[in-house]
Amino acid sequence: MSLEVKIPPVGESISSGVIAAWHKKNGDTGQAKQLHLTLETDKVSSEIGAAGTGRVTIQAQEGDEVKIGQVVALIE
Repeated sequence: MSLEVKIPPVGESISSGVIAAWHKKNGDTGQAKQLHLTLETDKVSSEIGAAGTGRVTIQAQEGDEVKIGQVVALIE
């Protein structure tokens, strides 16, 4: 079963952001709570981790604009 890495809410009026950097590569093994990506908005830069351990499959690339709640990677 896969775990979804979703963009979490980062502020009341923020609805999207840009993936500034991935700290994992496609196929890397990620650990629970480990930093996976950095999201930048017009108000804040946030570091986002995952809730589980496993192989990372990236679904959105650096520079992509993503919406809050959007799935950007899977952990298998």
